Amino acid sequence: MINVRGITLSLHPFFVILMLFSVVTGHFLELIVLFSIVFIHELGHLAAALLCGVRIRSIQMLPFGGVVEIEDHGQLTAWREIGIAAAGPLMNAMMIGGALLFREAGWGDGAFLSYVVYGNAMIAGFNLLPVLPLDGGKILHAAASLFFPYHQTLLWSSRISVAGSAAVVLLSVSPLLQGEAKIHLNLLMIGIFLLYSNWMDYRHIPYRFTRFLMNREKGYGEAARKGSFAQPIIADPAKHLDSILRLFKRGKYHVVYVINKQGGLIAMLPEQRLISAYFATERPTLLR
Repeated sequence: MINVRGITLSLHPFFVILMLFSVVTGHFLELIVLFSIVFIHELGHLAAALLCGVRIRSIQMLPFGGVVEIEDHGQLTAWREIGIAAAGPLMNAMMIGGALLFREAGWGDGAFLSYVVYGNAMIAGFNLLPVLPLDGGKILHAAASLFFPYHQTLLWSSRISVAGSAAVVLLSVSPLLQGEAKIHLNLLMIGIFLLYSNWMDYRHIPYRFTRFLMNREKGYGEAARKGSFAQPIIADPAKHLDSILRLFKRGKYHVVYVINKQGGLIAMLPEQRLISAYFATERPTLLR
């Protein structure tokens, strides 16, 4: 583990195990190439985050990419998150283009350049799967948050990620299901890691949603400065606050209109008031 200008760089234990396994099997050179590809992939995320003014706390290297911990205090918009996530595969695409150019020009070893192309394609393709914390999962989650309520986005992105992780595990043991006495060990370890991390994220959805609500206050001044129109939410007076807050969208400012059964307006409440009431009492209704 090393620290570079406040950013902690570390190797996941899975990567260390793979390194030792590669030394034993004589594939250390391939691992070095793979590590270099993953490192440049992560540099793409780092550069994009710095350009967006977002601070990165740590980067943990994995064989298929890395886990980047971002310090987000509500300033990370969906489009910035998409850009940061897409920067990694973009670096892989650039390395593929460079390797193909070198190979066509006859510069360097053809077999080595072909492996560079294969390694980048493998890393980029796997990272674009719609599974968190892979880049494809982050892009899908951020894109969905542009159109759907944030709680719904959290819920379904986690469910898709758990299902996708389980599919990776099943794929790794598929030879056994076909009667072959072998499994894809690397893929199995990756699948187990993804399944565990996504299951834990699924269990922590209430905490992640609470953090989303707590960070919304920073967006009020920005919405006022831009003169953004508030997005209305129509609510019944007996509805619980938590069910109304789950309708809040990322990057939108909401005003809740409380309407009675006759269609009359009872109250017009800004979202700050509802969030304050939510944290002040336990599951209150609008009329309490």
